[in-house]
Amino acid sequence: MMNELHPGDLLDQYRVESLVVSSGMSTIFRGTDLRTGRAVALKIPHFEMECNPVFFDRFHREADIGRKLDHPGIVKVLPAEDPSRVYMAMEWVEGRPLRALLDEQKKIPIDRAVRITLRVCEALEYIHGHDVVHRDLKPDNIMVDAVDRIKLIDFGIARAPGFRRLTFGKLTKTMGTPDYISPEQVSGKRGDARSDVYALGVMLYEMLTGEVPFSSPHPLAALNARLLNDPKPPSTLNSEIPAPLQAAILRALEREPKNRYATACDFAHALENPHEFVATDQPGKGTVPEEHFLPEKEEFPYYLVLIVPVIIFVLLLFVARKP
Repeated sequence: MMNELHPGDLLDQYRVESLVVSSGMSTIFRGTDLRTGRAVALKIPHFEMECNPVFFDRFHREADIGRKLDHPGIVKVLPAEDPSRVYMAMEWVEGRPLRALLDEQKKIPIDRAVRITLRVCEALEYIHGHDVVHRDLKPDNIMVDAVDRIKLIDFGIARAPGFRRLTFGKLTKTMGTPDYISPEQVSGKRGDARSDVYALGVMLYEMLTGEVPFSSPHPLAALNARLLNDPKPPSTLNSEIPAPLQAAILRALEREPKNRYATACDFAHALENPHEFVATDQPGKGTVPEEHFLPEKEEFPYYLVLIVPVIIFVLLLFVARKP
């Protein structure tokens, strides 16, 4: 059963103006706050999803974290005063998801891609400073406006103080695409600030090349590949990428968290000061020679060794989907 609200209806102090998007879990309407006259976004779960404990927990986690954070790079969730039903009122954000931009342009010019990445770094530095880790960064969860200002959205599986432990194995299909999940999260660990840095590195790679570092028609192979292989240097897909930028991206994509940037601020510093970054083939420093990558025909035996955590990951997802 879908939401029964329609344009013109009232929801407490909000008037529903128009439907923006509807998914299998919730509907987002544009609305007006009748007290201030400001535009708002109203996120309303479908009635049947309100009975799903995983979704219910995720929805309230997103709302609670959104009310506590206050930064221009993060969508603000508005206070709730005795709501008549389950919903979330948020500031209205002009713009569109980074995913829509990528679907339209495939590749984004280097200067613009770096500019967007730096602004995401600023927002990440803020949330990490408040002991919040997003853990679900992907182009769908980053809004970009006409002048490339960004807003992070959807903190439904974020790690934050006061919230119970939540791992990917406990999630249902609400988890979304696995293309941006860090190797440690694939292995069942909770992830930390460096996991967000990894996801941002994937997105910068994708903005510059039109491809994610690890893809396959078989999701299991794509998940397992990041546990074993280094990504192909992005310059092999876009020759315009300079060596220092490539080194910065590859360091963000290191398989071992200890070899990545410790903070989003460190990643931003490397992007803003390429003259300080010397590409090298040493672990944790950036560029890895292409001959170090395993050709596909050699990967299968290694999959047999490292496939166990991925199988566990998939089985947990399967169990989570069962009613």
